[in-house]
Amino acid sequence: MQGQSGERDRCAARDGGGPPAREAAEAADPEPRRGRPRSAAAERAILDAVIALLEAGEPLAGLSIERIARTAGVGKATIYRRWSDKEELFVDVVRDMEPDDPPVSGTEGLADLRVMLESLRTRGLAQRSSALLHNIFAQMKSHPKLWQEYSGMVIAPRRVAMLEAVRRAVAAGELRDDLDVELIDDLFVGPMLVRTVHRPDAPLPEDLVDRVIAALLGGLAPGAERRV
Repeated sequence: MQGQSGERDRCAARDGGGPPAREAAEAADPEPRRGRPRSAAAERAILDAVIALLEAGEPLAGLSIERIARTAGVGKATIYRRWSDKEELFVDVVRDMEPDDPPVSGTEGLADLRVMLESLRTRGLAQRSSALLHNIFAQMKSHPKLWQEYSGMVIAPRRVAMLEAVRRAVAAGELRDDLDVELIDDLFVGPMLVRTVHRPDAPLPEDLVDRVIAALLGGLAPGAERRV
């Protein structure tokens, strides 16, 4: 912690002065006081700067905090007050570009599960429609530290939320209680991941989630109950 604080102090000392955009951003974002919210304008400028650099063809690996700060018109210390390193910043950039996670009730089982599966489908559509977002994910997977950061900050919480919804569905009698909860979760998520990640040419129709859920609830053996 002490080394990181020293680095940030050195960054702040080196970043004195700059273009008018920097002065405006820093004026809107002085050293934060305890309990005072940080400048949303500065954060927006930083996220937009990363996106602009990526759109210009800069690879993730080639982006430095110094380059991002210069593009955003802020000092490096402004970035380090929000993100401890590039990986943490890049994760927020990806989350900013992806569709927001939809709210769930937190009390329903199968209904919440349906909402989260639909969110997985719409994120798949977003990656297909955005060449930049698709390219970012491809680059992330070749950088273990960045992918680990994204997995821990984004994917893991989503998986926890899905498992909790499955448990609620089991408790409510909507799903069998004699199967492993993680297996049930994999059975629901698996088809969506195959369609969105492993088969980028596969269709993602609006009724896909309902069809997956109906197939799993009805069963796949001949004569299994048909549900809509």
